[in-house]
Amino acid sequence: MERIIEEIREDLSRRIAVTADRLADRTLAEDPAYAALLGRGELRERIHRNLGQSVEGLLRSARGLPVELADARATGTLRAEQGLPLASLLRTYRRGGRLLWHTLTEAVTAHDPARLPRLLPLAAVLWDVLDQQTDAVAEAYRRTEAARCDRDRERRAALLDRLLDGGGSTDGPAVSEAAARLGLPERGRFAVVVLGSGSACGRGGEPSGAGPRVLWRIRADGETGLVELGRAPLESVRGLLAPLGVRAGVSPVVESPGDLARARWLAALALRTAPTPGGGPYTALLDERLPMALVAAQAELAGRLRQVVLGPVLALPAEDGRVLLTTLGTWLTCRGSTTQAAQRLYCHRNTVSNRLRRLEQLTGRSLSDPAQVVELALAHAAVLQHTGGEAERGPEAAVPRRGALGRRSGVPREP
Repeated sequence: MERIIEEIREDLSRRIAVTADRLADRTLAEDPAYAALLGRGELRERIHRNLGQSVEGLLRSARGLPVELADARATGTLRAEQGLPLASLLRTYRRGGRLLWHTLTEAVTAHDPARLPRLLPLAAVLWDVLDQQTDAVAEAYRRTEAARCDRDRERRAALLDRLLDGGGSTDGPAVSEAAARLGLPERGRFAVVVLGSGSACGRGGEPSGAGPRVLWRIRADGETGLVELGRAPLESVRGLLAPLGVRAGVSPVVESPGDLARARWLAALALRTAPTPGGGPYTALLDERLPMALVAAQAELAGRLRQVVLGPVLALPAEDGRVLLTTLGTWLTCRGSTTQAAQRLYCHRNTVSNRLRRLEQLTGRSLSDPAQVVELALAHAAVLQHTGGEAERGPEAAVPRRGALGRRSGVPREP
């Protein structure tokens, strides 16, 4: 059978050239991906070469020799680098295989019709050669595509680092270039999200679906998201983070990519005001937690404030101190309403009043003096920062359980 192919080689070469023309025209007419990427001459030349390699592979395989796949791998690599979809590439290879068999049978029929039945056993050999070639093309394509994606991720990560870390002029050409290459406008509405440690969500790209666009950056020191809000309110970030079930800090809105490094610092500061992991998921917007953020930003002064204002309370036995701190925190949350604080703490308002009076006596601060209330509020925030919220039980955690006889158990008693 090899002799037949050798006898018709010249005619087969002419027919393969015509087949390459037909396949190139059909591919460009039916596949927009090819039409947008390649000219007819280049495509036709590559198809003609691949068809010739298939014939050589058929002959080598018939002789028991391995098929040369270097050209197939080169084609897969080239098309991946050019961005041609793999489906388009494989479809053209499959069409080429069918057309090659048809061309081969036509050439044998024209040379000696009586020998056509002897060609049939070569069909299985040819399909095996074509399978090897398409496998090599696909393997090279996927390997190249994976390497290209890795390079793109690294390039994207470097651009995000340039914006989120700063390290230079906030409005220099490097920042503008980074923003442009990430598809960010020069002016807009941006925010930065910093997730709590141990909350890696495996997010490497942009979330699908409606909502603000987020560019995630995962590093050893944590996970950060650059949020392009568009017209969405900043509060919408809460809904975006809710499915993740993590602690997070969110910066205020900034209007320029050059302000993102500062926004990242503010988001990290907001995260420090969020409850510890034992308190469950929480999204802390900086502008809603400014007093605690102020304390978090000045750790040394916060420690001094904690001791100067609430030192006598902290010196009490642990349970007594916890009850007073819980009462103070609840009273502050209720905007100074003793009645509402009593309802939240499940005790009588007189009990709350007595606890608050004792706190005033211990601290020497009056809850009727606005300036001293500010001191107490900041000192209370400093205690929570220092203890991670364990110095007191919040109102929700303080809800008592019913005992076996139906009366409420666990109600804080008046110290």
